[in-house]
Amino acid sequence: MAVALIAGPTASGKSDLAVSLALKLQERGQPAVVINADSAQVYSDLAVLSARPSTQEMRGVPHRLFGAWDGAVPCSAADWAEAAKREIESARQDGAVPILVGGTGLYIRTLLDGIAPIPAIDPAIREAVRALPIEEAYAALSVEDPPRAAILNPADSTRVARALEVMRSTGKPLGDWQLKRVGGIGDVIELFPQILLPDRDELYRRCDVRFERMLDQGAIEEVQALLGRGLDPLLPVMRAIGVAEIAGMLRGEWSREDAITRGQQATRNYAKRQYTWFRHQCPEHWLRLTNGSCMDSSIVETLFLYCRLT
Repeated sequence: MAVALIAGPTASGKSDLAVSLALKLQERGQPAVVINADSAQVYSDLAVLSARPSTQEMRGVPHRLFGAWDGAVPCSAADWAEAAKREIESARQDGAVPILVGGTGLYIRTLLDGIAPIPAIDPAIREAVRALPIEEAYAALSVEDPPRAAILNPADSTRVARALEVMRSTGKPLGDWQLKRVGGIGDVIELFPQILLPDRDELYRRCDVRFERMLDQGAIEEVQALLGRGLDPLLPVMRAIGVAEIAGMLRGEWSREDAITRGQQATRNYAKRQYTWFRHQCPEHWLRLTNGSCMDSSIVETLFLYCRLT
């Protein structure tokens, strides 16, 4: 089965490219569906702050897994991968080409390579570990799983807690579990990847412009609604870029201008991490593009011919 992938950092133009690819396939009589692979765009609460494509931007192309999760329910990489597999299978049954689009490398890797078969964590252990101050959690991990502690940032509370709870709940270090992965589809599909790596200065400029526009397009109201729900501040939806920056403005802790500056910096930092990940973690043979408004013309024809011959 053919599956297209268009991935890259935020503000790189990947959503527009995915729609363009779908429309070009449709011109040749080949249906296509766009499937979200962005960890922020999965949440219904983050339409503006995640730059989720509007109905107009979708241009009539079916889109799946955009705004599919309520913010109160965290969407893990495993959760998303299972949902994506269902959407890919549904597209196959409809004779359509699935086009994965997004910038969350962990989501993509989990779907293609599978995930470590770690048993469910004992709730009592999870609660106890998550209640530890990060300094204590890291110190404990250094004793109980030294190799994992050595490769983690001592201030990375999420990853430190995860490694410690896995060690305590299963009796085996996280690294041992990760030696075996299950559930990946990379070996049973024909992947047609395009990775967007535009000029960095232009990418950062687009990040800055987009974040400032968000405040005039409903981002402030979006954060007000989130705060009004009283959600756990550790939920992914509450840690999305822009939420803390705008929340501080709403609480009077800093000005609108400061919120914009903070949000722009956070977005650029995120784009830089994504850029580095896609540049170094993707296989060398995956096609790299520097212009988000263009696609490799051979991709359309190759996809079309592959679908017609299989």
